[in-house]
Amino acid sequence: MATDQYAFEDPSKKYADKTPPEQYLEGSGKDADLAIPADHGEDTYRGSGRLEGRKALVTGGDSGIGAAVAIAYAREGADVAIAYLPEEEEDAQKIVGLIEAAGQKAVAIAGDIKDRQFCLDLVAKTVDELGGLDILVNNAGKQQHVEDFLELSDENFDDTFKTNVYAMFWITKAALPHLKPGSSIINTTSIQAYSPAPFLVDYASTKAAINTFSKALSQQLAPKGIRVNAVAPGPIWTPLQPAGGQPADALPTVGEETPLGRWGQPAELAPAYVFLASGESSYVIGETLHVNGGMPTP
Repeated sequence: MATDQYAFEDPSKKYADKTPPEQYLEGSGKDADLAIPADHGEDTYRGSGRLEGRKALVTGGDSGIGAAVAIAYAREGADVAIAYLPEEEEDAQKIVGLIEAAGQKAVAIAGDIKDRQFCLDLVAKTVDELGGLDILVNNAGKQQHVEDFLELSDENFDDTFKTNVYAMFWITKAALPHLKPGSSIINTTSIQAYSPAPFLVDYASTKAAINTFSKALSQQLAPKGIRVNAVAPGPIWTPLQPAGGQPADALPTVGEETPLGRWGQPAELAPAYVFLASGESSYVIGETLHVNGGMPTP
């Protein structure tokens, strides 16, 4: 029987059929190629008008957490623009279809956020196509495990920071002149900012930077009526993970370290982003909302 995010159920038993096998995906990875499909809320997210009339930009909105957020925002009444890599077109068009099926306008913008000019153009096109912008979700990320620090190349280190930190800086700076009081910026950090894995030195470092960036900027923008917050996911089943984010042989057991003992699904993240974008969180500023299956944070 189909349920939604309001269903009363045992979270430790939820998604018992979604333990992934060993798998490796080339490139950035596509949702369409996951051995075990992720749940983005396609059949389970129920909207209630919490974001009616809003206009949102979600980076990495083609799959994983970004896709779940885009679907939820649309079902809550927002028009949504998603940014994604050109090779992720198949995934992106699926999400576009789901946004439109919710009766909202969808804008799909392909490009690489490591490119500063693309980031500037992304915001400009979003504002032009949607007629404004009041929710910005900096979510797209790069994660590649490297077992030996001496094997972590300058190029990989630079790409990770460009994707995870510089793009957030460029996009936020470009978006700010368009954001009116009541707008919300939500950045995706990670449990890795608090409990870093030894093979994710560069990724964990960027997530700590995102956390601090969000808290610092929130102090500056709060007097202007613009709220900045962050969401810190734990182990979430997305294409990022089998596309080099984790060792392939570790995938079946990732998540067992959480008190719930399992991977999280993107659909379980979406309500956090809806809450932080809506007026329900009007007094929530500079917060990092942890959605990690119970993993303790310092």
